[in-house]
Amino acid sequence: MARDVRENQCLQSRTISASVRPQTIGKLVKNRLYCADALATMGSWPDGCIDACITDPPYNIAKNKRGLAWAFSSHVTMASSWDRFVGDDYAEFTLAWLKEVCRLTKPNGNIFIFGSYHNIYLIGAIVQSLGLRIINSIIWAKPNAQPNITCRMFTESTEQVIWLCNNDERRARKWTFNYAEVKELNSGKQMRNFWQIPLTPKNERKFGKHPSQKPLLLMERIVLAATNIKDTVLDCFAGSGSTLVACKKLGRSFVGIERDEKYCQIARARLKDTGKANITAFSQAPRSRAAIVQDGASRR
Repeated sequence: MARDVRENQCLQSRTISASVRPQTIGKLVKNRLYCADALATMGSWPDGCIDACITDPPYNIAKNKRGLAWAFSSHVTMASSWDRFVGDDYAEFTLAWLKEVCRLTKPNGNIFIFGSYHNIYLIGAIVQSLGLRIINSIIWAKPNAQPNITCRMFTESTEQVIWLCNNDERRARKWTFNYAEVKELNSGKQMRNFWQIPLTPKNERKFGKHPSQKPLLLMERIVLAATNIKDTVLDCFAGSGSTLVACKKLGRSFVGIERDEKYCQIARARLKDTGKANITAFSQAPRSRAAIVQDGASRR
């Protein structure tokens, strides 16, 4: 009973925070991870202070259940309370944080949102209701995805990424796409939007695990393709910090928000373990920039 009360309070507080905009939490500081509520923190920052946003929001996989489990298996999928919403709360929460991201991101800045079939269609509908320009969708295919233990459907082995330009269809223009770097990364060929990248390797989880941690190879590719050196990139659901680490490696400034102290500690440890970017190398030919990501892939 006590657990149910705590979980309901957690869900209620998240819904309430969507409509509360505090007067001050503190100014935006670059290259900082805020261990705080995303909506409250973003609500205290000025318009247009971010160049791009790359984020992996809660997927609402288990709805309002304590995770997905089966009688013949001990495996439980996404049992965390932060991934559970009641009724229309998830749609309201998504609309609230996306509006804040659009307010903070400069006009024509890039916004990348991760999702799965559980939530990506709802996010897409909300994006269209806001009139935002959809540039692309990306399919992340996981060649080593976990098997489906129910044996009642195809093995789910992909996630989707919606790429938006922060403007409406008529005004959207000159969004960042580093075509030359991406083409060089893809052995001189145009890169397609179907990316086969394995799940997060063990060496990226040495400081701790997050249930939806994204591999650095995936995040580095997005950062390289859609942001520029010294850009400020926001991840408002930073988790264990993969977006932030990719930005640090590639010479971008980052701003992360994560409300779970456990994941904040993991992200801080990973950032501390990541060396400072060699800005001189980034100012050379496009091949030098892409080589950083290529070298990272070969080491894996």
